[in-house]
Formats: sequence, structure tokens, C-alpha cells
Amino acid sequence: MASGNEGAGVPRTVKAALADRPVAGRVCLEAGAGVGNTTAGLLAAGAKRVYAVTDDPEHAALVRERCGGKSNRLVVIEADLRETPLRTDSVDFVTAHGLCNVLAPAALDSVAAELTRIASPRAHLVLDDYAPLPDDAAVGDLFAVENAASELADGRPALSFYPARLLRRLFVGHGWAFDREKTLLDPVPWTANHLSAHAAAARHAAARLPPGLGDPLVKRADELEATIGSESVGRMYSVALTLPEGSEPA
Repeated sequence: MASGNEGAGVPRTVKAALADRPVAGRVCLEAGAGVGNTTAGLLAAGAKRVYAVTDDPEHAALVRERCGGKSNRLVVIEADLRETPLRTDSVDFVTAHGLCNVLAPAALDSVAAELTRIASPRAHLVLDDYAPLPDDAAVGDLFAVENAASELADGRPALSFYPARLLRRLFVGHGWAFDREKTLLDPVPWTANHLSAHAAAARHAAARLPPGLGDPLVKRADELEATIGSESVGRMYSVALTLPEGSEPA
């Protein structure tokens, strides 16, 4: 394990997801690096090397700034997760923390195939994500507005909430063996900052639409952001799998 304050600022959900996994000494991949929360967690847990992969230049810069002091163990890669520059069988620990819920169903299987390609025999995989929300969740209305704006502007939803059993079946179909599932948050605290970010995303997508389509979505996003404030609802889970030696997709 790493010493000092390397683990400072790592969310407790990341720490909980990695706590029972053999990270130390392994070549790791954070699929969908975001702001580097799991990259920081992997480095703090003693990873030999971490590839932080993202297709967002701003996120790549944030990860470099946040974790760049450990540059001898960190490689930030700007790439589409459906086609990375990493070699086959080159990574022995893969994490996807809050990744799948921003992947549309059409992209999910392609990403699973690519993560399987680059994983070495006996590799570990940790998928942390959000279960579908209850029908009466107020935040679900805001996410629906964000999805409507995104689908109209880009032809794909911004958010997709997959049950843990679906992700488990998907990766088992690519040759992985299920290990364990645990709850990271129940309920999930959707803070005012979270809602503000989602409302802003809805407004950004709606701004690219004709006023007759976009303006009502902006108005509804504003109303929901002001009305909801914050809400604790839903579940965040962690699913762990391993890749048996010699396995092939089913």
C-alpha cells in the first residue's frame, strides 16, 4: 500500500469498491477517468501503473493536474473506450466507476468488448454504477428532461441507469466470471450541486435545438432544479468480476 496522504480526497465509494480487491502491484485501467477519483484511489492502493482513459480533454487535463505528481505511475490517454490504443492482454485490473450510466445501450457492448480485449488472464474488473431510480424519484424527472434534450440534440440519451444484474450478464457473456456485488450507497445523496450540473447539461443540449423545442426544456429544467433542491434516493452498487485464464466470450 502507498504511504503518506495519497488517499486524501478519494471518495468513500471508491475506497469501498476497491477495499476487497488486489490492486497493489497491478497495471490498472480507469475506464472513463472523469475527474480522476478512481485513478487517485488506485494509485493510493499501490497500483504499479494506472492508465486513465477518457475522451474528454478537460477531464484529461484535470486528472493530469490532480495526479500528475505520480507521473511515473500514471498515463492519461485521450481515447474512445470502444477503441483504445492499449495492447491486448495488457491490463490486469479494470475499473469503471460511474461510467456505464453515461453510456447509451448501443455503446455498452462495444465498451465491454474492448475492456475484455485489453484485460489479461486472471484480471479483475470492478463496475460501480447507479441502479434505476424508483418511479416516484423527483430527480428522475430532471434526468428525463436532460435525456430528452440530449436525444433531440445528439440522437442519444445522456444517462442510462442499468440494473446490476444487466451489467453482470453483459460481462459474463464476454467471458468474465462473477465474483461479488455490494452496495456503496443506499440511498444516493443527489446534492444541490449534482442537480445544478444536470440542469446545466440539459440547458446546454437544449440550447442547440430550435427555440420551439429547446425553450420548454430549459424552462422545465430550471423549475425542477429550483423545486427539488436535493434528494436522497436510489442505490449505487459495485459488481466485481474476474477473467478466467483461457476464457472466451459466450
